[in-house]
Amino acid sequence: MKPIVLDTNILLDIFVFNDERATDLKQAILTRAILPIASRKTLVELADVLSRPLFKLEAQTQSEILGQWHAVIKLIDDTALATAPWKCQDPDDQIFLDLAYELRPAILISKDNALLQIAGRAAQENILITSDYKAFKLQS
Repeated sequence: MKPIVLDTNILLDIFVFNDERATDLKQAILTRAILPIASRKTLVELADVLSRPLFKLEAQTQSEILGQWHAVIKLIDDTALATAPWKCQDPDDQIFLDLAYELRPAILISKDNALLQIAGRAAQENILITSDYKAFKLQS
């Protein structure tokens, strides 16, 4: 099975917006049919985004989302991750790219244009960067 990395926008769709497109992905995560990979830096990124006034999430709700996510991931130490040979235009998204690069072959599901623009080059390193919420089904 290929490791699966989910960027923050996908996690927002799953845990905050309950986006219909993410229903199968959320089900696969919560039933542990797949084991997403995360790192401390990706958790910090998620916590930062959840705390933004735009989302109007109470501290308890933020904590519950973080706890739910933490309970279903495999946490990787990101202190010694290999750096991907490509730089993401959005520095906040570089950690997701580096994580997928370290884990290759891997699937990185993202809606971020800065990451999606790297998809062609990443494919040469056996990393699928896609906005397809059902890409996790390609892992077997």
